[in-house]
Amino acid sequence: MVTYVGFLRAINLGAKRKFPKDSIRAAVEAAGGSNVETYINTGNVRFDLPLRSRAKVEAALEEAFRADRGFEVPTIVFRPAEVVEIAARASAFGHGGRHYVSLLKQEPTAEGVAAVEALSAAEEVAKVAGRAVHLLLGANYHEARLTNAVIERHLGVATNRNLTVIEALADKWCR
Repeated sequence: MVTYVGFLRAINLGAKRKFPKDSIRAAVEAAGGSNVETYINTGNVRFDLPLRSRAKVEAALEEAFRADRGFEVPTIVFRPAEVVEIAARASAFGHGGRHYVSLLKQEPTAEGVAAVEALSAAEEVAKVAGRAVHLLLGANYHEARLTNAVIERHLGVATNRNLTVIEALADKWCR
């Protein structure tokens, strides 16, 4: 069995995309997962699955979620060591403001990384590190230009979490 941490994109937004934690757990178990845990209601799930291919794990979960919910739920998985690395890398940036992380489904291209990092400005900085884009934002983060939607335009499917959640998951499930 291999342990994974999954991040579900675009759930619990509005009346039609509800996906409660208990239903997430049941769907992961229906896909063959065991030792399933969720953390807060934003689509974070830890589980064990015998599959070793990240793409196959994501596909199996997305199929189970679609069967359970009736809508697409893009899912991005990492191994625990990768989540720890994403959380640890944040301290190297020395940023005291709002810090979000866009988690990417696919490895970014060099062109995509250059395009995203070129969008950085004094108040908003994007740092791409593997399948994680660290968004270092100022106080007015609700008005930020660097958003998950911008990241997706350049790097493909992504879901966003604040650094506090990433660090909590690293501590709770990965260390």
